[in-house]
Amino acid sequence: MNAEDLTALIAGGESLAVEFTSERWESLPDCKLVETVACMANRDDDGDGWVLLGVEDDGTITGARPRHQTAGTDLLRVQALISNRTRPALAVHAETFALEGKDVLAVRVPRSRSPVGTADGRYLRRALGGDGKPACVPFHFHEMSARQAELGAFDYSAMELPGLGMDALDPLEFARYRRAIRENRGGDEALLALGDLDIAKALGAVRTRNGNVTVRTLGLLLFGKEDVLAERLPTHEVAFQALAGTTVEVNDFFRWPLLRTLEELEARARARRTERELLVGMVRIGVPNYSTVGFREGLANALAHRDYTRNGAVHVQWRTDAIVISNPGGLPEGVYLNNLLTTPPRPRNPLLADALKRAGIVERTARGVDAVFADQLRCGRSTPRYDSGTGVTLALSRAEADMEFVRLVVEEERRNEVLPLAQLLLLDYLWRVGEIGLEEACTLTQRSERDAADALDALVRRGLATEERGGEGDRWRLSAVAKA
Repeated sequence: MNAEDLTALIAGGESLAVEFTSERWESLPDCKLVETVACMANRDDDGDGWVLLGVEDDGTITGARPRHQTAGTDLLRVQALISNRTRPALAVHAETFALEGKDVLAVRVPRSRSPVGTADGRYLRRALGGDGKPACVPFHFHEMSARQAELGAFDYSAMELPGLGMDALDPLEFARYRRAIRENRGGDEALLALGDLDIAKALGAVRTRNGNVTVRTLGLLLFGKEDVLAERLPTHEVAFQALAGTTVEVNDFFRWPLLRTLEELEARARARRTERELLVGMVRIGVPNYSTVGFREGLANALAHRDYTRNGAVHVQWRTDAIVISNPGGLPEGVYLNNLLTTPPRPRNPLLADALKRAGIVERTARGVDAVFADQLRCGRSTPRYDSGTGVTLALSRAEADMEFVRLVVEEERRNEVLPLAQLLLLDYLWRVGEIGLEEACTLTQRSERDAADALDALVRRGLATEERGGEGDRWRLSAVAKA
């Protein structure tokens, strides 16, 4: 940070990462400074946060008052003060800058991976206040748990629920879990020979001490009786809504165990399934009116990775033009919209995600998002649309399928090996747009230049694309064979 950088930061105004604090009339008490810094450490965004003393809310520079010595500010004492009065101790960096003839004290605050409070037990977090402006608001325990889960430091599905034993679990749900293993490819068949208690122990759904069984959140989500689920985990709710324009035709809510809920929603989707037939050679291919794999994987991911500390249901909206699946809780730490296809798996609820994989419900390779994208394209529709904020939303287009693109993919995969996702994405883009450059290919596939170029070269070898070299960079175009 230098004076020019600080001037630009102030010009940008207050934000979730920048706090202006006035000292025009009086010096900010040390306890308030520590609270503000702890609050800034408890923020959602990455990068450094800044607490700027001597700046008004409108960005006017009025100057900071001297701190901890007669003239000027002892920066080491300010840093030590903050470290000594925060729990866990927070290491910050403080500097003073002379702007417009006045001193501004700038405290750089790193984002903390664990909740930070003051020594006297005050916990605040940086968020938008009731007026829509950045503020320090109370940091509640359930919000701390949610934050830890996003960072991968806490698994809410592993939390024990005192007072709940095996009598809180439904034997029918254990039978349903066994049936899922038998019916789904990739299920853990070793679990089939186990009794209910042993399955629960193997999955980590319960914990036993001295012969006493305590149910974990996972156990309640998978096997819990409906009334116990509603009482002990009231945040768990799933809604199915069928919409025709603005008219709500179906609006049902469920508080059932997860596998029962999945079966119910898949059955409702199947009841709405229709197919168009495509003749490829002598083989008739059924092209459904929605991506069945995308729907299943998207729904399973929403249930596996939602934030169970937050109120709000997982919503499945069956619209005329799309299926929209949304769940409470943003993307986990390190997962962004521009790396969904390449980032290593970071489940919010690892124990729950593993249990669903062992039932064969979700991809054991943890690449369910890839399956959603690939099947959507193979059904002749546009790529899925993800959005993230306080929740994650997935939209699967139900627009009319491009049957000729489906024909191209089916014929190619019958002649050669299955198209990997990167090649599918590029082929779809070339089919719709006609040509692509390397930079666009990197963005589209979320891969490096080398990997994107390899995928494009693979399409050239398949005869689906041609490469043209030029002064402004190489371009790849859909081949005449693919257009035919």
